[in-house]
Amino acid sequence: MSVSELSASTQNYLKAVWGLTEWSSVPVTPTLIAERTGLKLSSVSDAVRKLSTQGLVEHAPYGSVELTETGRSYALAMVRRHRLIESFLVSVLGYSWDQVHDEAEHLEHAVSDFMIDRIDEFLEFPTRDPHGDPIPSADGTVHIPDATQLTEVGAGHRVVVERISDSDPALLQFFEEHGFVIGSTLEIGEGAPFSDALDARVTGSDTSVALGRSATDALYVSVVAS
Repeated sequence: MSVSELSASTQNYLKAVWGLTEWSSVPVTPTLIAERTGLKLSSVSDAVRKLSTQGLVEHAPYGSVELTETGRSYALAMVRRHRLIESFLVSVLGYSWDQVHDEAEHLEHAVSDFMIDRIDEFLEFPTRDPHGDPIPSADGTVHIPDATQLTEVGAGHRVVVERISDSDPALLQFFEEHGFVIGSTLEIGEGAPFSDALDARVTGSDTSVALGRSATDALYVSVVAS
């Protein structure tokens, strides 16, 4: 069965559950799903019970929510749709990377599997979306980049930006204005005392930018060997 045959609500829940595990090892709970989707906890709890009955998730009372093999395949199909649409909007239609998330959220439910495959072929089978997130292949294979939040890496390193969280459009605009884009190399230094900030400078630039916790949490990087 194609993921198109699932309701939009079911598609959203499965994608949300997978998304909560992509960059985190924290167990997924109905509360976390509610926070991610902006829905009431009671609505999420009801939905999780239905998904469990359908064989799409496993959830014991007061336990974590985990995708079954079938649920995971559907979730990855939705992630693939979303990220290929984002890539198409940026590469072909000239959208900026802070505009595409909400647009893709709407379009991903309307397109067919055939259209997604054609977009994939047209874009020459991209492996990462505009924010650096991996795009699952048609067979459900997904390769998560080896990246760590800049917050955890800290000062004194030279890093490459691998992924940027797309949850805050204003923050994406800030990053782009300062050249913090996917593939850019940054020199990381200590911020002002007691500021809990880091100074970041794009390699080759004379200007450094102070980054607070919300910014360093959003940047996922790999460390360049010295």
